[in-house]
Amino acid sequence: MLFLHALAVGNEQNENHFTLEEIQKIQDQLLDVIPQAERATVCIELGDSSGSGVIVSEEGLVLTAAHVARGVGKPVIVILSNGVRLKGVTLGLDSETDAAMVQILEKLPGHDQFHPIPVRNDRSANLGEWVFALGHSGGYDPSRGAVARIGRLTRIAQSTFQSDCSLIGGDSGGPLIDLSGRLVGIHSRVGPQIPVNLHVSVPCFLEKWESLMDSEFLGSGSFAQKPLKGTAYLGIATQEFSEGLQIVQVGKKSPAEKAGIQVNDLLLAINEKKLTSRDSLRALLSELAEGDQVSIFTSRYGETQSYTFRLGAR
Repeated sequence: MLFLHALAVGNEQNENHFTLEEIQKIQDQLLDVIPQAERATVCIELGDSSGSGVIVSEEGLVLTAAHVARGVGKPVIVILSNGVRLKGVTLGLDSETDAAMVQILEKLPGHDQFHPIPVRNDRSANLGEWVFALGHSGGYDPSRGAVARIGRLTRIAQSTFQSDCSLIGGDSGGPLIDLSGRLVGIHSRVGPQIPVNLHVSVPCFLEKWESLMDSEFLGSGSFAQKPLKGTAYLGIATQEFSEGLQIVQVGKKSPAEKAGIQVNDLLLAINEKKLTSRDSLRALLSELAEGDQVSIFTSRYGETQSYTFRLGAR
């Protein structure tokens, strides 16, 4: 009877009055929708940190917070509710509203599909509406799974909702869900008091959906810092050659090596800009930043090769 207890506590604090039948109805609704919501809730690992997210498409698209993604084109590990670990990459983000997307890159074994959560694509949220939060508080724990906490919407603004659901570190990026099982927001800022938290509203995601899908870095806010020009790392050494720049070294585990570029390839152009000298290569890289996508053209035994990938960091 955990949910009954939570509602009773909320009843005392907010001086609202609920009959036992009303409380039981809310609990029954939660029990109906939580299993699907839990399957869609994921843990996102990026380096030594982790946050949460939620799957919203059968193709493995995940919504999360920008301060969890931390950038565009970053490799991440997405941990499903059953513990399966899959490679992913951060797509676009909005550094001012804290909205971000992640794409899972690997498919599930066999004929299994991802289990997305329905998205509530309207502005019909109401003050006092019952919602519940899910997230991997403190990181993924296979013995516990995602943690569910019930609460209500206490404030509605243009791009954010405030709720009194209890959140802690690790919940950021996780879903805020209504009693019909639809996504209404993504956890953004954990307040100084545990039951005072802000969430990015789903309409905020919908307004920027195409830009986020196109891996754009939006805004100049504090939730994520845009990489500075000149910080890009390609991972090759070259010498000038009559037909271009001959690659004499490819760094281990560098973006160039991962893309398939090899020693003795001739580097012809980057982003359709022809390279004729090492100075032209340095000048071009000075205008690029970590995470920028590049199209590179090389020649190998007289055959032109093309590669498209994201640059690393120095």
